[in-house]
Formats: sequence, structure tokens, C-alpha cells
Amino acid sequence: MRSIVPEGWGPQLPLAKNLKAIESPGPLLEVMKTGCVDSVRWHTRQRIDTNRRDEGAKEGDWGTRSPLHGEDEDRWSSMDGRMTEPTIRRHHDFDAERDAKKLQKACKGMGTDETAIIEILSNRSSDQRQQVKQKYKTMYSKDLEEVLKGELSGNFEKTALALLDRPCEYDARELRKAMKGAGTDELVLIEILCTRVNKQIVDIKDAYKRLFERDLESDVKSDTSGSLRKILVSVLQANRDEGLEIDAELAGKDAKELYEAGEGCWGTDELVFNVVLAKRNYMQLRATFQAYEKLKGRDIEDAIKSETSGDLEKAFLTLVRCAKDCQGYFATRLYEAMKGAGTEEETLIRILVTRTEIDLQTIKEKFQKIYNKSLAEAIKSDISGDFRKLLVALLH
Repeated sequence: MRSIVPEGWGPQLPLAKNLKAIESPGPLLEVMKTGCVDSVRWHTRQRIDTNRRDEGAKEGDWGTRSPLHGEDEDRWSSMDGRMTEPTIRRHHDFDAERDAKKLQKACKGMGTDETAIIEILSNRSSDQRQQVKQKYKTMYSKDLEEVLKGELSGNFEKTALALLDRPCEYDARELRKAMKGAGTDELVLIEILCTRVNKQIVDIKDAYKRLFERDLESDVKSDTSGSLRKILVSVLQANRDEGLEIDAELAGKDAKELYEAGEGCWGTDELVFNVVLAKRNYMQLRATFQAYEKLKGRDIEDAIKSETSGDLEKAFLTLVRCAKDCQGYFATRLYEAMKGAGTEEETLIRILVTRTEIDLQTIKEKFQKIYNKSLAEAIKSDISGDFRKLLVALLH
């Protein structure tokens, strides 16, 4: 089957305008948008013919399996035949009322049944957790979040509450926290805004407005400055081309302009980098990076490192690495969060919670390949208690 999604990119990309590019005869690949109830996810459905449909698939259902039959039926098709795979799918025997009762029992009386809480939160998709929240409120006239706040603590509590948010809401809260009060956590802004697809960006902006009655772009402008502000505002426009076409002539032109804006001139013209890195589709960017290396015999990452520094360098490198290999980027972020003295627990929470239904299984595989050890073992050796149990459960 001809691959139709850029290799290494977790959320599957919208291809409606590119269906004409798929050769026939052969399976018709129908791209279905599964709604941001919680975030964005794109997956492919292979329709063998007009009379055979995947009757179990529902539009807007995050847990719908790709009908690639056999051992790969739970994988999501990506470019060059490679697959990206989540660790959490819709629980097939789901009952919101039963889960609400279990959670109430786990939090009732003396002591807390953390095992029951972990079992439910780590085995339900985000939209199912939303249903459990609503059912809990209906049955017990209490917000599940407030109940868990009273029962849990520390990073275990933070992770549990993150799982009760829709991903776009969780991202919005993380962005607000990164900019609220004295100082700004630019790395969080970069990690979130430079790795999300257009629909995710739009949903995050909407959630930010709804939750905080503030405009995300205005807050980013007021909390950042200079070239970093410009690239973050560029990605906030959610105007990236999400097609699959590769224009070889444009790739060569962009590569030449990137060189002339960076290594080929005194100083750096960040505007050229902004336009290319924030606007071009991921297939096009890969072609541009290859053209740059062919033109100058140097990797684009090395050029960025030599021409920029600080947070701007981090933003540009994040955009480049996500275009090249999104799962590899997140595997590296997880490794860096655990190496050396101390652990960046909030980075672990943020990545694991937001990637479980997109590509966390593939991230696990990348981590194993790059660092020659399992992500689960790395987490087990770095953190402890119920926090560790919940994070490891998300990796199942």
C-alpha cells in the first residue's frame, strides 16, 4: 500500500486535497479527521471496496482501529510503510457509570485505592475519561478533579489531573503556567507550540480563551521578545501547508535562501527561517534539508547551531527535528528529562500524557533504539511510588 503520511510525524495529516495523487486501482485510502474532542489525530482507513466497510469505526472515535488486518491492525499508517502507534486506545468494554462507581469507592472512607484509580485512568481514552467525569458529576454532584485533589498529592496528582483534561485544555494550562507570574518558561512554549499540527494549535488557542478569558497570541507576544517571539507567533497562525506535495525546485530555492540568510551573510535573517520552518509541509521540509546538505555539505541543524543561540536556536531545532522525526524528538526530550542529577517530572508528565493516543508506542521504540534501554526501565529507575506506577501504566 502506498504510504501517505510523512514518516515520523505522530498526528496523521489531512490529505483530502491529495487523494487524487493516490494511484488506482488499489485500496482507496480515506482520511478521516477524528475531531478535537480532546486533541487532533488523523488516521487512515483502508476500504477494500465499496461493499466492505469497517463497521466498528466511528467518525470522531479516537479509538477506532486502522483496518490494516492482522498483527498491524492497531498501527497507524505513516510514510514509507512505517507505522506510528499509540499506547492507549478506546476501552472496548467501557461503561462510564461503572468507572464512576469504582472511582467513588476508591476515594471513599479511610485510605485511597490508588491501584483502582491508575487502572481506570491509564486504560481509557481521553474522550472516555471525559464521559466518566460527566457521569461522576451526575451521580455524586461532585467534580472528579476536586475529589482526586483531596485524595492524591505530588506528581501522581498532577498526572491524574492532566489525564482528566482534554489534551488541548492540558496544553493550554501548561502554556498559561509557563507564562504566569515572574519569568517565562520558554522551553515549554517551544516544546508545545513547535510540535503541534494546525488543528491542535487552533484548539489550544480556543481552550486558552475559554479557560482563562485571555488571548494566547497576545500573552505570547507580551511574555517573549525578539526573534523567539516572531517564530512562536508564526507557528500560532496555524498556517502550515499540510499537503504531501514536494516541489523540488522550491526545495532548492529555500535551501539557497536559508544559506544566504544564515551562513552566507553577516548576521542571520530569521524571517527567512520563520517562513520556511513554520509554513512548509513536512515532506517539503525534508526535501529542503536534503537540498541544503547537498548544496553546502552541511546538515541544516549544524547551520542553525552556528548561526543562532539560546531559545531561538532551540525553537528552530525543534521545528527541524519534528519535521525529520517527531517520535525521535520526543524520545530525546524524555531522555534529557531523566539524565544527570534530578528529573524533570513535569516534562515526563507532559509528553506521556499528550502522546499516549498518538504515537507513544513508537516513541518507546525510538527510545529503545537510540539509548539501548527501555523507556519503562528508565522511568522506573528515575522516579518512584504511585507516580511511577501511573507513568509506567501509560506505557503499556
